[in-house]
Amino acid sequence: MNPKPQGLAFGVVAAMAGAVGFATKGLFAKKLYEHGWTYDAVQVARMWLALPVLWLWAWWRVGPALLKPPRAALIGAALAGLFCYHFGAMINFYALTLIDASLERVLLFTYPSMVVLVHSIMHRKLPGSRTVLALLATFLGIIAAVSGLDAHIFRANMHGAMLVLVCASTTTVYFLASDRWTPQVGSAAFTVWAMTAATLGLSVQALLVPSARPPLPGRTDLPLLLGLVGLATVFAMLMTAEGVRRLGAQRASVISTVGPPATILLAVPLLGERLNLAQWLGVALIIAGILFMELARTGALSTRGQVPTSAR
Repeated sequence: MNPKPQGLAFGVVAAMAGAVGFATKGLFAKKLYEHGWTYDAVQVARMWLALPVLWLWAWWRVGPALLKPPRAALIGAALAGLFCYHFGAMINFYALTLIDASLERVLLFTYPSMVVLVHSIMHRKLPGSRTVLALLATFLGIIAAVSGLDAHIFRANMHGAMLVLVCASTTTVYFLASDRWTPQVGSAAFTVWAMTAATLGLSVQALLVPSARPPLPGRTDLPLLLGLVGLATVFAMLMTAEGVRRLGAQRASVISTVGPPATILLAVPLLGERLNLAQWLGVALIIAGILFMELARTGALSTRGQVPTSAR
């Protein structure tokens, strides 16, 4: 049975809302940095506060079966979560101390290109000519967005940009792991066990590293934490998951390309960030390349309901 038009319309709204929610993450994080929070403390607090809500969501979706995942799938989810949501996200939050939130979101969105490249290497199959052109547009866009065709801008952004691209590579690994194990446990169970493993890892880090221990939030910190956890994490994940459920992962992925422009537009009034003309051209090339690959994707990678955007 085909979904009703109302269901499809809500799926589009949900996917867009999720993408915009994720787009606000860097804005809230940078404001907390201004209030004296360290990047690792922000990530620890975020996961501590978000995980209980995600468990409630997963329990509602899956029920008692959530507690009985196959051992191999549980190990796969845990390792993917530690690699992506702990190691990768920590690098990402550190990169936000070095570069603009708008540039971070655009670069993080390059992970679909990396997925295509890794898939081609794993299966020893060259991508088609159109996909190669899309990849070329994406990576030319990275150069333009990072450098603005200006040596000074390039030097200022190079370190942070490289860190975000490393983070995007961990998202690539997570996507491939999700594609491997989601059929056995479902997307909700895979996500919540990955997030649980990452949160345990972050908790150990907080015990060992003083800077990773969240301070007692002040009155001005609480709205920012609420936005980071409620809007940019929990709401964004749940809305994206609903968009995937109603539209499928591929269509939801296409709609999620509204995320980077949303970050750029919000960063202008809230953080005073500005991109020059060459950087805007780079953003356009990256989004065009990603859009083409998502629209042209056929059976090379299965789309078994995994959330198509990073929860970071």
